[in-house]
Amino acid sequence: MMFNWLSLVTGLFYIVLGIVVIIYKFFFTILDPGVAYALGALLILYGIFRIYRAILRLKNSGNEK
Repeated sequence: MMFNWLSLVTGLFYIVLGIVVIIYKFFFTILDPGVAYALGALLILYGIFRIYRAILRLKNSGNEK
């Protein structure tokens, strides 16, 4: 149960990190704009995936009880 909530928070973290990479074009080093947009979009998509998977697991754990 705790893993599902942690996964939800991690998904939010990835989304915020993706937005920060797009805005500041920085991820451990200065990035070209194209690379920053691609990496930011990838991080945001992964964050959405993590949140979606966490929500599905939370719904399934509620059905089992």
